[in-house]
Amino acid sequence: MVAKFIAPKLRFKVSTEDWQKSPINEITSYVDYRGKTPAKTDSGIFLVTAKNIRMGFIDYKSSEEFIAEVDYENVMSRGKPAIGDVLITTEAPMGNIASVDRVDIALAQRVIKLRGIKSVIGNGFLKYRLQSKQFQDELNSKSSGGTVKGIKGSVLHKMKVAFPVFEEQTKIANFLTAVDTKISQLTKKHQLLTLYKKGVMQKIFSQELRFKDDDGREFGEWKEMKFDDLGTIVTGKTPSTSDESLWNGDILFITPTDIGEEKYQICSARTVVKKEKMNVLPTHSIMFTCIASIGKMALSIKPCITNQQINSLIPSNSHYGEFIYYAILNMVDFIKSTQSTTTLPIINKTDFSKFLVDIPCYKEQTKIANFLTAIDDKITNVKSQLEAAKQYKQGLLQQMFV
Repeated sequence: MVAKFIAPKLRFKVSTEDWQKSPINEITSYVDYRGKTPAKTDSGIFLVTAKNIRMGFIDYKSSEEFIAEVDYENVMSRGKPAIGDVLITTEAPMGNIASVDRVDIALAQRVIKLRGIKSVIGNGFLKYRLQSKQFQDELNSKSSGGTVKGIKGSVLHKMKVAFPVFEEQTKIANFLTAVDTKISQLTKKHQLLTLYKKGVMQKIFSQELRFKDDDGREFGEWKEMKFDDLGTIVTGKTPSTSDESLWNGDILFITPTDIGEEKYQICSARTVVKKEKMNVLPTHSIMFTCIASIGKMALSIKPCITNQQINSLIPSNSHYGEFIYYAILNMVDFIKSTQSTTTLPIINKTDFSKFLVDIPCYKEQTKIANFLTAIDDKITNVKSQLEAAKQYKQGLLQQMFV
């Protein structure tokens, strides 16, 4: 049964008609692929599982499973996918939405395929409607299970979807598709810049790529040095949490949660009072997590101390902190491979101090650091644009749907 429904705040007014609301199974052809798991093969027809379905697209690299071509007709006997069909995951993860973008695929269990009834609801509009916070919140409220949330097909197909006239649906879908295209372009740009940075760093630290001084002359040979030859290495320590006099001071207290993917630390809200014999790290000290989540790195942005999971290097005056950051960043995979095989992975201060790295003269250090910093600034700028575009889309989804 189709019911009239209140329209959202933001809409394309192509009609004076109210929005309507109907159960999913009344406005779509609905196929649930749950049942017997098909036999997997090393090659053949790509099997799209719940792991491949992200919010808005199919990620073919996150998981690669296949079924034999001879099994395709049987596996897809309930309904073959067509370009534009909308997929929704029912469990692990639940509620991810994507559009079919190629027909040479099979669909696995925990995936439901929806195809809008012609001239009633468009697949493009339906995809964004199911991505909206309103639908996702309702989906979550109707789910069952403890650690792993799931939705029963019998419950999902009775959930109601609000929609306007077909022409307005098309305008909404086209507008949001343009936003998605921008997000995709920024995502690709971010990925390419990140790969470029990685490739350039490999060439720089293998000395395949060298810099010259301001007069065009070559710099001298690089020297192999231990980490503790580059400055002072400090292992952090957590102040007593029971002594309130140690907290809420002027010095930042950094833990691994304050070290993200960016070059500089996240500004922690936790602070301590400076005490005698406290090893305070100056700005541009290199912090490296050495227990549990090994290999997270950042430069300090203000004077700070860290907890015991972090070893820090305070560069001497003869070494440029930002260069040392990049030199160690280039070694992260190697350093992680040397961790002790204990219950809790660890690289202690002694071992950390003995790692060897090739170091150029101070002026070349500066040139290299400035070059890589310029790339990092571009990556950060693109990432900011990407996050802003994603937030913009979320705002649109909230205003365009109810």
